[in-house]
Amino acid sequence: MKKNFKPENELLFLALGGSGEIGMNVNLYGCNGKWLMVDLGMTFSGGEYPGVDLVFADLDFIEERTRDLLGIVLTHAHEDHIGAVPYFAGDLGVPLYATPFTADLVARKLKEAGLLGKVELNVIEEDHGELTIGPFTVTYLPLAHSIAEGNALLIDTPHGRVFHTGDWKLDDDPIIGEPTTEEELREIGDEGVLALVCDSTNVFNPEPSGSEGAVHRGLMEEIASHAGKRVLVTTFASNVARLQTLGEVARETGRQVCIAGRSLDRILEVAQDNGYLEDFPETVDFNTAMQLPRGEVLILATGGQGEPRAALARIADENHPLELTSGDVVVFSSRQIPGNEIAIGKMQNQLATRGIEMVTDRQSLIHVSGHPGRPELEALYDWLRPEVLVPVHGEMRHMREQARLGRENNIPHSVVQSNGDIVRLAPGDPGKIADVRHGRLVLDGDIIAPADGDSVTMRRRIALEGAMVVVLARGEKPAIETFGLPLEEDLPDFLEETSEDVLKAIGKLKGRDAKDPAAVHEAARLAARRAARRWCGKSPQVRVVMPGLS
Repeated sequence: MKKNFKPENELLFLALGGSGEIGMNVNLYGCNGKWLMVDLGMTFSGGEYPGVDLVFADLDFIEERTRDLLGIVLTHAHEDHIGAVPYFAGDLGVPLYATPFTADLVARKLKEAGLLGKVELNVIEEDHGELTIGPFTVTYLPLAHSIAEGNALLIDTPHGRVFHTGDWKLDDDPIIGEPTTEEELREIGDEGVLALVCDSTNVFNPEPSGSEGAVHRGLMEEIASHAGKRVLVTTFASNVARLQTLGEVARETGRQVCIAGRSLDRILEVAQDNGYLEDFPETVDFNTAMQLPRGEVLILATGGQGEPRAALARIADENHPLELTSGDVVVFSSRQIPGNEIAIGKMQNQLATRGIEMVTDRQSLIHVSGHPGRPELEALYDWLRPEVLVPVHGEMRHMREQARLGRENNIPHSVVQSNGDIVRLAPGDPGKIADVRHGRLVLDGDIIAPADGDSVTMRRRIALEGAMVVVLARGEKPAIETFGLPLEEDLPDFLEETSEDVLKAIGKLKGRDAKDPAAVHEAARLAARRAARRWCGKSPQVRVVMPGLS
């Protein structure tokens, strides 16, 4: 293959994000000299990058090849599939394609970024909408998921057809939308599928993910059992079907709905603008909700993952106009995302301390996953009968397990790849043929910077080890200031001894080194760090300032 990685008479797959991790999905298909991008998502730092909230895939590979990039096709509106659009779509300069609900949310993001009208956004009809982009013919196929208009993509190419699942599940009672049927999927399989590029998130779950209709019944029973109590339900804002369910449950249990959280307000508005939630009850404001009898209000709130600025965390901290007191109930109609355990536990402890009851999906059927368990994966394998399975959207343990499951179900070839691996799907035997630059970027303040850049790396080190500043002025004793070192009462003695150590280290320099600012700087830095390690076991970042000496 050519060194510039331009696809020739072949079909290639390349993930820049979402393979080997959950979130930040960015996938590329290459064919006959051109590339097509599927999804442009982000993830959250989860504290891995201090001071940073948003993390993106490094798009350097495709940014260097924008002449060959034909467009970006979006499967659905979760942030890990569309969240990077406002940050990169302008620079990529290619059309976007999405179904109406997703397109509406993307348009709002583009407007906030000042890009509305500057980036071409094409709305595709949700029910088997089709478009041709260069050598790719893409058909949207509705599948159930925990958001409105979740879609798989059937991508036809001169070298075979790819079924790209996006995020999906099987649901006989989905509440919102009409997923593609088993008969339709079997027909696609009968016509031939070269490759299945498939969500791996829930591969270790031995049971089906469950039906949204069953959640309706579970929530109805749970909320009805708390008559006379103020009930708050927290769920993922994007789950339009869950909002539909909660609206119906509120009506059936004689409660009025109060919404707490901007993302819930936004999703409700977008859903209604696109023909969903049209019979959702009229909502009441915070003041009205607090004046209603306790058993006549149902609060829907963001923040089930312990986000500190979200509504539920503020309510738990008694820093919100909505109040809960002893005997009230919080229902967690959501799953606990790995990495959020500490934040969620802290919030739940605050609620428990105040005597507020809590119900989670471990106690009652009040949530189901939006991703397929093993029986659903095996059903899709049977219906589509692909020649090649490419697991994506999962950590390496998820993707390898799905590859194993595929082999057990008689899929001839499985390709386990990671971000940056170029995989040839056809012609010939499928497999990795090259790897390209990939990585992570972070939104640090208002600047998009490398995740492994000096600023983030230094901030992480300072967070772990603290920092020191040593000021060397001619004819004066070194001045030292510390940040984050656990010295407390010993600090004056430490500063005195460290100052002496720095002077001794500089005094030991001989000849040219004694007059070389760089040598003086390094001697002072090492002496200060050794002193800190001796006194408190920390190896802080040391900055040496030499006014008039350097």
